[in-house]
Amino acid sequence: MQHGKLRLGMVGGGQGAFIGAVHRIAARLDDRFELVAGALSSDPERARASAAEAGIARSYADWREMARAEAARDDGIDAVAIVTPNHLHAPVATAFLDAGIHVICDKPLAVSLAEGEALAQLARSKGRLFALTHTYSGYPLVRHARELVERGELGEIRVVQVEYAQDWLAEPVEAGGANRQAVWRTDPALAGPAGCLGDIGTHAYQLAAFVTGRRPDALSAELHTFVPGRRIDDHVQAMLRYANGARGMLWASQVASGAENALRLRVYGTKAGLAFDQEAPNELWFTPLGGAAERLTRARVKSPIAAHATRVPAGHPEGYLEAFAQLYKDAALQIDALNAGRAPPPESLLLTTVDDGVDGLRFIDAVLKSSAADGRWVKLAGA
Repeated sequence: MQHGKLRLGMVGGGQGAFIGAVHRIAARLDDRFELVAGALSSDPERARASAAEAGIARSYADWREMARAEAARDDGIDAVAIVTPNHLHAPVATAFLDAGIHVICDKPLAVSLAEGEALAQLARSKGRLFALTHTYSGYPLVRHARELVERGELGEIRVVQVEYAQDWLAEPVEAGGANRQAVWRTDPALAGPAGCLGDIGTHAYQLAAFVTGRRPDALSAELHTFVPGRRIDDHVQAMLRYANGARGMLWASQVASGAENALRLRVYGTKAGLAFDQEAPNELWFTPLGGAAERLTRARVKSPIAAHATRVPAGHPEGYLEAFAQLYKDAALQIDALNAGRAPPPESLLLTTVDDGVDGLRFIDAVLKSSAADGRWVKLAGA
């Protein structure tokens, strides 16, 4: 292992798992982690084959055994990446936190608010980093948008509009079991009670909160399932009320035919508005009241937090994998600081953590309650 590189383990993400491969690429992109151990499948043979394919030296068929064994090794892992179906996030994270190992977990944090709150408390008591991979907060221009809001460039925020549209579940692709992603993501026993809501609705919610620095204190929402026979929601829409008087709307859908990965945010204040489109992540539109629209581009904006998340010169596109890698880079900076007993560098503090995950679960909980009550306005826990 090269000097200064952290040792990483992975739970889940075996052969054929999309998100596991993304995490592995992201972890390696900035050369701050070396993936040395994994429990990539509960089937021992598939686990070994997956580990060999990914170049992972130590393979386990049981994540409990992995947590115990790695904690006991002098060269054991510093952190674990959890890329399992949602129902395993909390038990796996608990085992590794109890073993004193830092956690990097895919979202949503857990399948219930109670589970998420318990994880946050455990992470604090153990003094371990618990990062949550809300990918889109890693984009340089998303971070610059946040800075514009913080500097008051938009004035007082009035309107927040966020949407996330996909079409990959527009048909019953889970039927027959061939599409393994669709099978578990539409199974409430594995995904939890929130389908589209938990999968991409939480991304939309987190993006709006990250950029504006505000979370709604109440919402009115409706969940819907369009595909016959599906046991979990594939569409969500919500109206949002903020403490400062701002209003917002959020909708997320996985049955929006023709949509690819259309995550879009618009924020309007008393002085200006901004617009970000995830499918064109190297530009951000800023329009002052009564003025001309300004196209801001990555690597040209004068922003330290955007520069921290930028890797290549202006005009060379950066995208999804780099945004994902930014979370791993910031996690490495914070883990190094924790291990050395010093304060983490300020530029790493935009990393999304277990607390953001708890906030997302509060959003999910409120949407589920509102929808079950035919759209009744519901206060978010903690608001």
